[in-house]
Amino acid sequence: MTFRGLLLVGTAGVLGPLGVITLVQAQSGGHPADAKRGAVIVAQGTAKGAPPCAQCHAFNGVSDASGAFPRLTGQSAFYLAGQLRDFASGVRASALMSPIAKALSPDDVSDVTAYFAGVNAPFLPLKAPDAALVKRGEELAKVGGPERLHCDNCHGPGGGGEPPMIPYLAGQYAHYIAFTLQMWQEGFRKNSPDAMAVIAKKLDDEEILAVAAYYQQMSSPLEAAAK
Repeated sequence: MTFRGLLLVGTAGVLGPLGVITLVQAQSGGHPADAKRGAVIVAQGTAKGAPPCAQCHAFNGVSDASGAFPRLTGQSAFYLAGQLRDFASGVRASALMSPIAKALSPDDVSDVTAYFAGVNAPFLPLKAPDAALVKRGEELAKVGGPERLHCDNCHGPGGGGEPPMIPYLAGQYAHYIAFTLQMWQEGFRKNSPDAMAVIAKKLDDEEILAVAAYYQQMSSPLEAAAK
């Protein structure tokens, strides 16, 4: 398996609270999100066959330290809902997530993503990454690599994200970040053809591992707010 690319960029924008509410309601046909119902789906699945999200992502959305599954807790509901729709449509290809996303109704998606967006869960203890690798990742994130493209441009200083459109990367698992970058390179993700798909093809394996290591050890906005 090779690891190349950057990660997870959408269209940047500045929205006030009313704008965010309008976007989220538009995603679900006007259905007001019910995080309590979302918690039930996360724990138990749905009658139409969607399995419990907790099987892979844990009930609090932290997944596990292997990095096989992303940390979801505190990620924007708007962003998470968009990813589920992309899995359902095939814009993001996944033998695991695509059938699950297809089994969720728009109301299910709205409720589940509202639940995960509202969770504030601890970060799992992880082995400290190589210091030199982290330093190289920090350079790429802050200063840039090929053509001076750098992660802070879209994902914000330290990978804090630009909600609701662009996800946080700080505290996300390095293994998942690296795997996702490969998906951009290989064309299994098609939901940002003019941004991430282009950037992902510009970095080599070592740069990908460096960026992933850097973001894994950064404090997320949630962790910083809890201190």
